[in-house]
Amino acid sequence: MTTTAVRATARPSAAALPGAWSLGLLRGGMEIRQFFRQREQVVFTFAFPVVFLFLFASIFRGGVRGTGITASQLYVPAMTASGIMSTSFQSLGISIAVERDEKALRRLRGTPMPPAAYFLGKIWLVLFTGVLETAILLAVGTAFYGVHLPSDPGRWFDFAWIFVLGLTACALLGIAISSVPRSAKSAGSVVVLPFLLLQFVSGVYIAIDAVPGWMLDIGALFPLKWLCQGLRGVFLPDSAKVLEQAHAWEFGRIAMVLGAWCVGGLVLCLLTFRWKNRRDG
Repeated sequence: MTTTAVRATARPSAAALPGAWSLGLLRGGMEIRQFFRQREQVVFTFAFPVVFLFLFASIFRGGVRGTGITASQLYVPAMTASGIMSTSFQSLGISIAVERDEKALRRLRGTPMPPAAYFLGKIWLVLFTGVLETAILLAVGTAFYGVHLPSDPGRWFDFAWIFVLGLTACALLGIAISSVPRSAKSAGSVVVLPFLLLQFVSGVYIAIDAVPGWMLDIGALFPLKWLCQGLRGVFLPDSAKVLEQAHAWEFGRIAMVLGAWCVGGLVLCLLTFRWKNRRDG
């Protein structure tokens, strides 16, 4: 058989192989189905921020001096930001660590599936759950806590890029931190602890004007603080600017910091991600 004939024979089979994007979409559908089969995880993921919103909004019910908003309105964008990070950073950090410990990643790496398809599947899962979590929290906020959805298309554009950059940055950090736990048993504590601490220094549970300056400086090094601030700028009136450190929404700085974390998170993933545990060599 001639070389030309061999090439002609090989082309149809090569063309029949699905690409990374197609496989990533299929894998994303599988990830979403697997997620919703685990009822306890679904309830915890979507109910946790809603329950905390209810608790804090019930405890701190008064108005915020000089802003024209209530404390409950202040908590809605903060809990929304926390929910976005929960469905990306926390979810990926724990689930990938568990898959690695159970050698699922090692088996996937030995298949013809492109590595990019695995990560695309995770991205589809995070995007789906992040959108759903945000929709639930905003629905609760508008129905029970007096939050008004923006009527200005510009505000919705700001929401779109803040959501995308924030979700991407948190997801990449989740993938990166998944390599830190030594086993599936330690994954929860390794991932949840920094996430919990960040919520206290980023204006989720405590209003920015009540957090000590040095804590705010630490929180400003990470994306959650800027995600909270961006969502407050979208869903709260401009009178609430006085609560921020700079007395401004700082959308330009938010874009730069979240964009930098997207780049930095990608670099961290490339440097740290492992398909198998350290003890496996």
